[in-house]
Amino acid sequence: MNIVRIYTGDDGESYFEDVEIPLGEAGRGGRLSEMVNAHGVIFRETGADYDLDFHPAPRRQYVVNLTGSVEITVGSGESRVIGAGEILLAEDTSGRGHKSRAVGHEPRRCLFIPLV
Repeated sequence: MNIVRIYTGDDGESYFEDVEIPLGEAGRGGRLSEMVNAHGVIFRETGADYDLDFHPAPRRQYVVNLTGSVEITVGSGESRVIGAGEILLAEDTSGRGHKSRAVGHEPRRCLFIPLV
């Protein structure tokens, strides 16, 4: 399974990395990854006009997009759109961080899953 990771480089800028989450052999419940330790779940809804300037992630967390899309711009200048059903691993907790804004003039619902 592929996810997108944002991390802070040695220069204090944020960058994207594509990460493959390994899944085990298929069983009765399908293919599963290893367990990831987490603290809980935060539910979030943003408006259609959501637009945040550069900010670091408040904590290491998975962001699971349920509905709507968000455009993320990292310090290197690269931008990506994260759509419904996609997963982001936010680890740019220091440095300048990233920008995020609503795409498609629609609200977005997502889950934050803070990591241990």
